Amino acid sequence: MTRALDAAIAKLATLPADEQDRIAQWLLDELRDDEHWARQFATSQDALSKLATEARAERSAGRATELDPGRL
Repeated sequence: MTRALDAAIAKLATLPADEQDRIAQWLLDELRDDEHWARQFATSQDALSKLATEARAERSAGRATELDPGRL
């Protein structure tokens, strides 16, 4: 464990139990959410690469138009 994490946990240990539980649940939810998105991006990388290749080919062939943010 790093010094920073050890210091944070020591500080959290001084809080009331209900506050510790609330922060622990928040942290666990954040970690679970990060894992979920990492899996989502890992499994979609091939599809995103294919779409990017297709978009570059369309632009090279002149079949793409420039995006005009003022006309959205």
